Amino acid sequence: MNFFNKLMKNAGRHFDKGGRLERWYPVYEAVDSFLFGSKLTTEAAPHVRDAIDLKRIMMTVIIALIPCTLMAMWNTGYQANSAIAALGLGGPAGWRGDMMTLVGGCDPASFTANFVHGALYFVPIYLVTVVVGSLWEALFNLIRGHEFSEAFLVTSLLFPLTLPPTIPLWQVAIGISFGVVFAKEVFGGVGRNFMNPALAARAFVYFAYPAQMTGDAIWTAVDGVSGATVLTRLATAQPGESVSSMGVNWMQAFLGTMPGSMGETSTLACLVGAAILLITRIASWRIMTAMLIGGVLCSLFFSLQSDAAAIPLYAVPPHWHVVLGGFAFGLVFMATDPVSAAHTQTGQWLYGLLVGVLSILIRVANPAFPEGTMLAILLGNVFAPLFDYFVIQANIKRRMVRHG
Repeated sequence: MNFFNKLMKNAGRHFDKGGRLERWYPVYEAVDSFLFGSKLTTEAAPHVRDAIDLKRIMMTVIIALIPCTLMAMWNTGYQANSAIAALGLGGPAGWRGDMMTLVGGCDPASFTANFVHGALYFVPIYLVTVVVGSLWEALFNLIRGHEFSEAFLVTSLLFPLTLPPTIPLWQVAIGISFGVVFAKEVFGGVGRNFMNPALAARAFVYFAYPAQMTGDAIWTAVDGVSGATVLTRLATAQPGESVSSMGVNWMQAFLGTMPGSMGETSTLACLVGAAILLITRIASWRIMTAMLIGGVLCSLFFSLQSDAAAIPLYAVPPHWHVVLGGFAFGLVFMATDPVSAAHTQTGQWLYGLLVGVLSILIRVANPAFPEGTMLAILLGNVFAPLFDYFVIQANIKRRMVRHG
């Protein structure tokens, strides 16, 4: 490695300012930083006041996302294979069917069959996200002369995990393009985005192409099979029905063996990721705790209403809310984004409480949006700078009074 390190340093003089390859410095720096690290300090958020650099921060987040990614592939395949077995179908058509034949068919009892089948849907979505998003990042970096950042590696993994397996790939390309360009690059790039790019991309696809993001037939990767999420079924349930009558028990919801966005169904996988982020101090425990408290208090409020028994979503208890939809995934990976979240300690408590309350409020009070976590976090991103501003101003006033 020392030989390659010296080779990169010798080549670097051609990419420095005034060199004949100066225009391509961002590409050189990206390769050099990825392989050997960087001695540069950050000029924009996130700031971590220790020896760790941005690359290590982002790689830690990627490691924390691995359990959700593995579960996304297995559960996507499990849901599809279970539907195929229940309907007595032969398997998927086209090249996916050929691949499943190589692994011995679509047996839902086979870990390999489930994992491979799910990967056949997840991997193409992920690759499209990486390729299209990287092209936009490269274009803006080359024009501005900015360095490539490992931050997009996190965005490129978060975005596919929030999508249904049946989404058309061209919509994936449009969604990540919107997230990278209009939620990040137009504001200056890494560290200057005021909202989470992956969530912005998901929100754009959600509102631009609702037929591919909502409904019953998008969560199970088998043509013509209806597999609505629990929240969707509760939103359209008759008075008197409860979450326990939806055909899914709490442990299934906790483990994630149910239809839903590919990486958001398993609360257990999210908890493993949370442990990694908290141990390494990458994510804020205040935001996680505050969002959980806000969600629990809001769900308790609705469950205590006089007409709660007649409205299925009102009657959902708090311990169910935290394992349904994207609440756990948003709490661990989205709300704690070090750029778009609040930075002051008091601000983080206020920000987390707001996101937690809004997540349940939107989910319960507006049946048209049974998954409220996405919108709640985006709204929280908008208010985060305001929370920090008021906290800082209050601190300044206290110090002025204290020192006369």
